[in-house]
Amino acid sequence: MPTLDDLFLKVQKPSRYTGGELNSVMKDRAAVDVRFAFCFPDLYEVGMSHLGMKILYGLFNSQPDIWCERVFAPDTDMESLMREHRIPLWALESRDPLTVFDFVGFTLQYEMSYTAVLNMLDLAHIPLRSADRDERFPIVVAGGPCACNPEPIADFVDIFFLGEGEEVDLEVLRLYRDMKKDGTYTKAAFLRRAAQIEGVYVPALYEVSYNADGTVAAVTPKDNAPAVVRKRIIRDLDTCYYPESFVVPFTDIVFDRAQSEIFRGCIRGCRFCQAGFIYRPVREKSPEVINKQAHDLCASTGYEEFSLSSLSTSDYTKLEELLPMLLEWSEKEHTNISLPSLRVDGFSEELAQKLNVLRRAGLTFAPEAGTQRLRDAINKNVTEEEIFRTVTKAYNAGWTAVKLYFMMGLPTETLEDVAGIASLGQKLVNLFYQNPDRPKGKGVTISISCACFVPKPFTPFQWEPQDTAEQLAEKQAHLRESVTTKKISLSMHDNTTSYLEAVLARGDRRLCAVLEEVWKRGSKLDAWSEHFDHDRWIGAFRDLGIDPAFYANRRRSYDEVLPWDHLDYGVSKEFLIRESEKARAATTTPNCRQQCQHCGAACWKEGVCVERR
Repeated sequence: MPTLDDLFLKVQKPSRYTGGELNSVMKDRAAVDVRFAFCFPDLYEVGMSHLGMKILYGLFNSQPDIWCERVFAPDTDMESLMREHRIPLWALESRDPLTVFDFVGFTLQYEMSYTAVLNMLDLAHIPLRSADRDERFPIVVAGGPCACNPEPIADFVDIFFLGEGEEVDLEVLRLYRDMKKDGTYTKAAFLRRAAQIEGVYVPALYEVSYNADGTVAAVTPKDNAPAVVRKRIIRDLDTCYYPESFVVPFTDIVFDRAQSEIFRGCIRGCRFCQAGFIYRPVREKSPEVINKQAHDLCASTGYEEFSLSSLSTSDYTKLEELLPMLLEWSEKEHTNISLPSLRVDGFSEELAQKLNVLRRAGLTFAPEAGTQRLRDAINKNVTEEEIFRTVTKAYNAGWTAVKLYFMMGLPTETLEDVAGIASLGQKLVNLFYQNPDRPKGKGVTISISCACFVPKPFTPFQWEPQDTAEQLAEKQAHLRESVTTKKISLSMHDNTTSYLEAVLARGDRRLCAVLEEVWKRGSKLDAWSEHFDHDRWIGAFRDLGIDPAFYANRRRSYDEVLPWDHLDYGVSKEFLIRESEKARAATTTPNCRQQCQHCGAACWKEGVCVERR
């Protein structure tokens, strides 16, 4: 049989698979009690860009009795060789097969990665379904934003971690270690005890029944499992673990820079945004901690760029205090600072000038909708006048490229709202040429990116139907016709992928059979357009007698039992219903710092929920 090194010579990007990067962690196998294979169900260059994986990799390896290693989905060339020679999926650090690990953990960042999860389990020679795995196999766990509705993938995972993992993950690993040491471990006993830890959901301990119309009748716990599983949060970000170093890849990755997390959560309450609800409440780090963490990371990795990571960077209350601290050393050390996720109404003249000192590149904003009525309906809380003022500041500071993000298919959207996207872009082009302080001798570029709306759990739009493929195609055609200048570049997402995302986002356990069937038919890297096959999915649904439109295009009633109703992310259904009704009336809600809306997140008594008390 060929060795792994032999295989590396035959694939396009061997650096995806070799390991040995700067700051990767090696430990003595005999000196650790728990081995954890952290799997990202996508290619190396995507997974290595993910901040959550870097945090947990560092946290686990900071424990002397735990060794965490990284695993990524192989590309098709490597997979073909692995299957030809029956070489099981391995972890980068030790090159050991996943079957020797105690835990195999997946982060679920997007629904279209689910088939990659199944493919990685199969490549590791681990049975797909939890019911088929006994004590000989690792415990399969998963977390991430998609865990807020884990039902479409529930049959394949032993444990889901709900919410933020820094504390709950270690509690579960220590329970496993202790049960192994005292001789009480069996898989069934471990899962029963783990289910008593807050933030741990064991799907095998819950039975789902259905009504005659296909809706969920009830989710019933057994073996003393809690009726409702509540997510976990980290209460103090200043004292919470954050890595002093990142693994530095040998090859280019999607976001190849250091990252400093500045706060978690979002105050805004945009009604389409799942992250804005499931990561509540807002908790900030202090400027001093952020500054030290950023400097330490750049020193330990050699990166010459770092970004401030959050859902809405300009909402950080101490940004004006933080930036001078960062500039004090970053300018001397020729290090660039990136501020993604800027709000239109949070872009001050001072911030524009500070950014201009760092580097001049395109700025990105997200109006999300083309008309004020629809922006109010989704609670974007941004007016056209604010957009104009913000972009004028950017023009005055020297920027000539602006990227705008929009969504298509939002609830209550009309063709007039769609045309408003092009109209807003044209107004920003006109604004540039009407501005006497614009950069001389340069033209302007307005880039419009338009995604398809996907209704998500734990949002006010969780009951809404997604537009059909025909409706979205009509709207996309209308937008193309509405753009009449070459100064605007337009890109739009594939609505067939968005359709499957909507199905999986709000699906129930019956979709597990669809996932397994579509994987058997060849799906494995569906997050990549060149690998995604819409007909394969539709064929699997058809042959199993399951209608995907039932999940994507159907309006739910407020009293319907939703597949995720037994999971608690701290935002009450009553609050979401109020927000849903306000969306229908195109009425806005103030952000969390302006006025508490009693969403339920105050139950943790942390962050923005107690700032004004």
